[in-house]
Amino acid sequence: EVSSNAATAIIMTPIAISASTQLGLDPRPFIFAICFAASASFITPIGYQTNLMVYGPGGYKFSDYIKIGLPLSITLWIMAILLLPKLWPFNPI
Repeated sequence: EVSSNAATAIIMTPIAISASTQLGLDPRPFIFAICFAASASFITPIGYQTNLMVYGPGGYKFSDYIKIGLPLSITLWIMAILLLPKLWPFNPI
């Protein structure tokens, strides 16, 4: 969570499309994986604007975000790994 979600998605989308094209696969599962990753800013207060807005006024510590955000991130990735291939199969183009 070094850069913003939108910036990372903008940088990674053309790379994913290029990689999927070179592999001869439908780019949709790759693009949706990027969408999931870009929306998974749970572990740090700097990962998403709303996290940062409540960080100070809520009296949260950095470790509070890790305690709650890490299980959320792991859950999201398990679901993404299981569901992405089922919803958007890696079909040849």
